[in-house]
Amino acid sequence: MFPSDRPRRLRRTPALRRLVAETSVEPRHLVLPLFVREGASEPTPISSMPGVVQHSRDSLRKAAVEAVSAGVGGLMLFGVPAEHDATGSGAVDPEGVLNLALSDLAAEVGDSTVLMADTCLDEFTDHGHCGLLDADGAIDNDRTVQVYGEMAVAQATAGAHVISPSGMMDGQVGVIRESLDATGFADTAILAYSAKYSSAFYGPFREAVDSQLQGDRKTYQQDPANGREAVREADLDLAEGADMVMVKPALSYLDVLRGVAEQSDVPVAAYQVSGEYAMIEAAVERGWLERERTVLESLTSIRRAGADLILTYWAADAARWLGAEQR
Repeated sequence: MFPSDRPRRLRRTPALRRLVAETSVEPRHLVLPLFVREGASEPTPISSMPGVVQHSRDSLRKAAVEAVSAGVGGLMLFGVPAEHDATGSGAVDPEGVLNLALSDLAAEVGDSTVLMADTCLDEFTDHGHCGLLDADGAIDNDRTVQVYGEMAVAQATAGAHVISPSGMMDGQVGVIRESLDATGFADTAILAYSAKYSSAFYGPFREAVDSQLQGDRKTYQQDPANGREAVREADLDLAEGADMVMVKPALSYLDVLRGVAEQSDVPVAAYQVSGEYAMIEAAVERGWLERERTVLESLTSIRRAGADLILTYWAADAARWLGAEQR
């Protein structure tokens, strides 16, 4: 007896596999996160993220042009200020490192890519939290979202196409939408970090942004044990005017990503975070994994789970690999 159903028939050649592939990853699906350090004269390597650097303003422009030339869909910018204070004042300062860098990239690449800005205070505060603290040291949600509104306007003025609130404050999207609309930026989009978990996989990122974090963020980032809550958070952000929603991290939360994607009527993003990057790069360095194949497989899994776009530190590399495959 031999099987009448032979699924292997459609795996026999590369052309057949390509023809019937259910999921694709294209350069346009990828967003490259970039870090810019105030006062830097040259790129500064990030030890826990091999191949990733804190850019100077000059090297940032060069990296942006290279990424856009490779075909990436967008750039997400994070600032690393020289000084921090209790209110994160550098975040709203037009002369702050993040806003100056946004202006640099807006002039350098214009509308040839999508310029996104991280809209959060954690890089700028001397306590490392994503919001303002009250007299007892707890996050003051409602004062914080007002600052987010100011920050969003500063970023839009600097040239950001997309504002990306990542602080997980209740009501943040609504306040940002109102602030943008009231100041002439009704066409500036919002990518909401709707389901951002309190994850162990953010460790290398804290080196990347010189985080001053004291304590943890468990009172405002989501509990890794909860899945339904993520859908609720996304629904709230959509009701407040989000144009896109995000799940972060990606690989440990593919089930959450699927759930949000099934409910969302706007594009869904996923962030392949620093810890995911560091694990694969460490295994590649030891010869345990093949870099290109592993990276592309991980990106495919995120797309298969429902992501329309992926923030990944491999965006430029993956775009070049995918472009070579197409040629």
